[in-house]
Amino acid sequence: MENYFNYFTEIEEHFHRRRGSTLLLSTLDWALIETWKDAGIPLEAVLRGIDATFDRYESRAARPRKINSLAYCSQEVLAASEEMKEAAVGARREPTEAAGLDRAEISAFLVRNAALLEELIAGRPPDSRGNVGGLEQLPGSARSMVEDAARNLRELAASLETVRVAWEDLERRLTVMEEKLFAALLATTPDDELVAVRAQADRELAPYRRKMPAAQIEQLHKQFVHKRLLEDYGLPRLSLFYM
Repeated sequence: MENYFNYFTEIEEHFHRRRGSTLLLSTLDWALIETWKDAGIPLEAVLRGIDATFDRYESRAARPRKINSLAYCSQEVLAASEEMKEAAVGARREPTEAAGLDRAEISAFLVRNAALLEELIAGRPPDSRGNVGGLEQLPGSARSMVEDAARNLRELAASLETVRVAWEDLERRLTVMEEKLFAALLATTPDDELVAVRAQADRELAPYRRKMPAAQIEQLHKQFVHKRLLEDYGLPRLSLFYM
């Protein structure tokens, strides 16, 4: 995907513009954006889908309620993505260095996340949202995974100074690291807490189950749980999309 910086923010801002007012995106909304990103749906397709959803909504004579979630745009986003695939001509070239990405900024992002993980390992007071101040409550396997991630992030940051980097390859490495962290949290979080998070995901997804394909619902449920667990333990997102 050609633009690592703006994918999330442009979707959020475009949704706000079409809605006519600022509405904080929910955990479900952010998880949905992430499923689109992971599926390789272009930013342009998402923006087109949002426009199509609001255009259809605004053409109605009766508007009982506002569009309050990106989930209402899901079908149009998928449709726009399919239209763009069909219209695409020629082979897609994989870029080695994406335009607009700055090595120093990428390196600083990696080092910053490494420092956050190291602070969690050492222990820190809970933040204003109540996130935990360390990993003492997790078994050694999760703590070890966090230590490995912090070390790998610093190594990746150092390598940027001397090695030509394909940003999509770097993104894949960061995704693998984050998936390992998630797997460790999933394996070590008490069952009652996991049940509560999954129940919340089920409640928030319930209104949209008829509007989305089953595969997307399943992926969105996974992303919701993933995001909530990382937030609950105060772990940073590692993807370049969160720079």
